[in-house]
Amino acid sequence: MKALRIYAGRIARLHVKAYGLLPKHVRIVPAAAGGPKGLILGPIDRFLFGHWLTGSSQPIDLIGASIGAWRMATACLKDPVSNFARLEQDYIHQHYPLQAGQRRPSPGQVSDRFSQSLQSFYGDQVAQLLGHPRYRLHILASRGRHILRREQAILTALGYAGAFLSNMVNRKAMGGWLERVVFSSGFGPLPFLTGDYPTRPLALTEQNFMSALQASCSIPFVLRPVSHIPGAPLGSYWDGGITDYHLHLNYATGEDGLVLYPHFQKNVIPGWLDKQLPWRHGYSSFLDRMVLLAPNPEWVNTLPNGKLPDRTDFTRYGNDLVTRVRVWQTAVGASEQLADELAQWLERPNLSQVGVL
Repeated sequence: MKALRIYAGRIARLHVKAYGLLPKHVRIVPAAAGGPKGLILGPIDRFLFGHWLTGSSQPIDLIGASIGAWRMATACLKDPVSNFARLEQDYIHQHYPLQAGQRRPSPGQVSDRFSQSLQSFYGDQVAQLLGHPRYRLHILASRGRHILRREQAILTALGYAGAFLSNMVNRKAMGGWLERVVFSSGFGPLPFLTGDYPTRPLALTEQNFMSALQASCSIPFVLRPVSHIPGAPLGSYWDGGITDYHLHLNYATGEDGLVLYPHFQKNVIPGWLDKQLPWRHGYSSFLDRMVLLAPNPEWVNTLPNGKLPDRTDFTRYGNDLVTRVRVWQTAVGASEQLADELAQWLERPNLSQVGVL
């Protein structure tokens, strides 16, 4: 059974038909939020950043939210292959021991442990990754406004209820509750237009890298929000996936560039609160220049539990770390097939194997 499916937007299909897909064609690589689902993309990440993209020299913008931000920051390290392997192992083995009667760890427990993990992982490599000669890193976070400016138990829950209702009416209206913040390394304009949603661009620096990355991964009610980020306005900063779950952005690639998107599904859902709104899951002109890589749903059914690893597994397995690690490692091991099939297709790009995005 084929593990990989390849999809392309309207202009990207014409490009592949005429020129195939070469490393020099890629201008932007997005990386979605989605927690453990992102583990399935590890072999593709190692292949793309460790081998295939090294065959070109153009600048590339890397855009990530939540685990996607962690992945794209790792792509900027000196040895991406070994560092992606370490990210995979660190993520799989993360564990938050539960006390008697505790169904899930407290947000404080998770935040403290995650902060330690980031410090251990990146250590003194931050200046190196921010100064990458080709890659410009963009980390997305969601900044609370009004009653969401501070974490306040009941008021935070009410604030997210307000954001949900506003989003149902109009996605842009959610900006009254949550602002998209983009922390970017280097200089230059953002690699996407921002008329779709209230956006604040900020510099990503050595001083705020750890805080910005932790904020991008801080799922509401699962981790504490991050506040007092150096160089950023005061407020509570949460998971970038709230405003930009799958990075359905108005990408600016230039006239001949493409967006290459390793993803864990075909649909590119704008925000986390859009998951239950199927009318927001479809195609738009924002995806015209996108080539999207995703696992075949039938192949996913062959994985343990018939699904990708996800956050429900933390509750499913509780303190049984050994079983969860085994299940996740089995899924990640099987995903080597995704990278193998991508490498084969790139040698001879065939439009007949590319679905319509």
